[in-house]
Amino acid sequence: MQNETTNIFGIRAIIEAIESGSTLNKVYLQKGLRGDLFFELDKLIKKNKISVSQVPVEKLDRLSKNSNHQGAVAQISQIDFYDLEELIEKTVEDNKTPLFLLLDQISDVRNFGAIIRTAECTGVNGIIIQKSGSAPVNAETIKTSAGAAFKVPICRVDHIKDALYLLQASEIKTVAATEKTEDSVFDINFNQPIAIVMGSEHRGVNPSVLKMVDYKAKLPLLGEIGSLNVSVACGAFLYENVRQRTIKQ
Repeated sequence: MQNETTNIFGIRAIIEAIESGSTLNKVYLQKGLRGDLFFELDKLIKKNKISVSQVPVEKLDRLSKNSNHQGAVAQISQIDFYDLEELIEKTVEDNKTPLFLLLDQISDVRNFGAIIRTAECTGVNGIIIQKSGSAPVNAETIKTSAGAAFKVPICRVDHIKDALYLLQASEIKTVAATEKTEDSVFDINFNQPIAIVMGSEHRGVNPSVLKMVDYKAKLPLLGEIGSLNVSVACGAFLYENVRQRTIKQ
C-alpha cells in the first residue's frame, strides 16, 4: 500500500518493492522488531545497501498515518536514477568539457536541493551521490531545487571512491573543495573535463577521498567565520567554472 507522500508501509510490501527494483530512499524500522519476515527484509536491505534507521513506533505511526505498518515504513524515490558509467560515456561523447558534481554524504535536504538548483543553472552534466549517508531525493529536496531534480541526471553509487575511479579512467580531472590546502579555487583550470567534489556539512570531504583527487582547492575567507554553508561554497565553485568557460579568450 502507498500513500500520497510516497511512503509504503508493511514488511511484505517493502520486500516486494525492493524485489521489483523500486528505488528506496530509506527504510524506517521499529526498534526491537524481530521475526522471520523482518529478517528477510533486513537481508534485502543489507544486500541492496539501502539506508535504514531504527525508530520508535510513534514515528512510524506518523509516517503511515496510523495505518498497519507492521513496524516498517519506506520512502520511495520520486526520480529515476541514472547509471553512472553510461552517463559518463554519453557525456564524454556529447561534450568536450563535461562537468560533474560529486556530493560526499551531504545529508541536509535543503542543502541538497539548493545544490541541485545551482547545478542545473550552471550546466552540470550529472550529480553523483553515495547510497548511504546522503540526503534523499524527497518532496522537500525537489521543492528546494525548484524542480531542477527532474532536469539534472543524478546517479547513486556504493561509495564516492567508485565514482572517482570511473571519472579518472575517462580522463576527467577531479577537484575537491577543502580548507586543507593552500591552493585557491581561482588557480584551478576548469577549461577541461572536470568533476567537483563537495563534502558533508560537518566533516567536509572524506580524507580517503581527498587522497584520490587530482586537485584540492579552497575559497578565500576574509571574515572571522571559518567556513561557508556547503550549498553556498558549491555555488562559488560552479560559478568559477562558468566564469572560466565563458570568459572571452
